[in-house]
Amino acid sequence: MNNFKTIELVDDKLKLINQTLLPLREEYVITDDLERISVAIERLEVRGAPAIGVAAAYGLALALKNVSSDTKSNFEKAYNRLASTRPTAVNLFYALNEMKKTFDSYNGDDLYKTLLQRAVEIHEEDRVLCDRMAQNGLNIFPKNARVLTHCNAGQLATGGAGTAVAVITKAYEVGLVKHVYADETRPLLQGSRLTAFELDKSGIPFSIQPDLAAGVLMQQGKIDLVITGADRVAANGDAANKIGTYTLAVLCRYHNIPFYIAAPYTTIDRECATGKDIKIEMRASSEVTSVHGVQITKPEYDVFSPAFDVTPNDLIHGIITEEKLFTPPYEF
Repeated sequence: MNNFKTIELVDDKLKLINQTLLPLREEYVITDDLERISVAIERLEVRGAPAIGVAAAYGLALALKNVSSDTKSNFEKAYNRLASTRPTAVNLFYALNEMKKTFDSYNGDDLYKTLLQRAVEIHEEDRVLCDRMAQNGLNIFPKNARVLTHCNAGQLATGGAGTAVAVITKAYEVGLVKHVYADETRPLLQGSRLTAFELDKSGIPFSIQPDLAAGVLMQQGKIDLVITGADRVAANGDAANKIGTYTLAVLCRYHNIPFYIAAPYTTIDRECATGKDIKIEMRASSEVTSVHGVQITKPEYDVFSPAFDVTPNDLIHGIITEEKLFTPPYEF
């Protein structure tokens, strides 16, 4: 794992690396305020489905830190605020519901300490899941593989070493990966800002390229496999991930290149039958019409900006979890 912390608890405050400033500035949000934590999730200062879940668990505990009366009302208010931040990432709701179970079963003297302990456990569970996923993904790589990934599914997206990037990193460490291609990931450039930041710190050879260059790389025979993370996986294996993932899967099918998803069990929504049932978050038009506050086209132009798309299960060669590598037909 890299030598920075994405999420940690320091002196009863949540410390988050501000991902909107990377890779040019490494700054942290340090707070115990529920609203500030909620805004950090909404602004993508913390992002990635598992990391969102971990941050929300801590946020819910911290919301009860100095509350001695009317705890039920305060808990529900905090729960609902955090639940409203990012609708597609199922890990958010997994974490919130685990915290609710803890709250509902609590009958001791120190509610905050009890909730905080469960948040710490959720964080540690994610660390373990990431390590297991990395190990389970090794069998997908040919030797000297050239790998393409999209968005960021590394340490910055989780409470541990990452999902897709953790698998890639582990494969590099054992000599299976030769080079990584990271899509820039428009419109917020998570690939060129965040995945590149992580690969650089890990010393893994990589290139960044415009999203639309992926097809050319495949056409030129420079990609052996594609692996991405996911924000929600339906019970049938349909997977929602950063916008542009579906396009990659279609390109992989045409060029006969295997396409994989890496995601922990907390990202698999067994109550969601198919990808058609996944609610897709729409982002602000300003994220397309401007870059880091600099206007690049007229702000009044109409914009279509879904944060995610859904890749049908028949385009997915395999789904790597902490349990095993699942292959079609998907039965979790």
